[in-house]
Amino acid sequence: MLATKRVDKKYTYSDYKNWPDDERWEIINGVAYNMSPAPKIKHQVISRNITGEIYKQKDKLNGCVFFEAPTDVVFDEYNVVQPDILIVCDKNKITEDNIQGAPDLIIEILSKSTEIKDRREKLKLYEMFKVKEYIIINPDAEYVERYLLKDEKYTAPEIFNWDEEFKFKTFDIEFKLWEIFEKEKKEDNTDKKQPPSEP
Repeated sequence: MLATKRVDKKYTYSDYKNWPDDERWEIINGVAYNMSPAPKIKHQVISRNITGEIYKQKDKLNGCVFFEAPTDVVFDEYNVVQPDILIVCDKNKITEDNIQGAPDLIIEILSKSTEIKDRREKLKLYEMFKVKEYIIINPDAEYVERYLLKDEKYTAPEIFNWDEEFKFKTFDIEFKLWEIFEKEKKEDNTDKKQPPSEP
């Protein structure tokens, strides 16, 4: 179950900075969300594989910088989150302590304790602050969904199964999802007909 702090006040980034270092929290619209327990191994494997692919193709980022959790993204005083993976192009947003403002791309890898928040609160938050591309990865169902900002609103999500290739819209980076999920893709020959044999 997703835990929240007391709701009798609206929390700010100033409150956030004074909380214990060994606790991980996010603040969305002044509500504080506990990020424990730690992500499961499958979540971490997927995160590692994606960051590895981005690193291998970092020349295609055209000077933009990618980060992974835990990295604080401070949208404003009442909204502070730690996305699993993010890419920032405006170097003025990168400070010694955190990212100030919206990244260009954010990836969240679902867990049972954060799924509702990632699909609801964070979706609205990222749309409101104009994150260009928001990607959600479902480790258990093994698929990816992508939201793109168009006319300041997210389009209906595009869905990609684990056995497909995937390419960012914001950057010229692509990878094979079966490698990200560490699954073996078998070639499907069911629709391939053999040519007739010679008489």
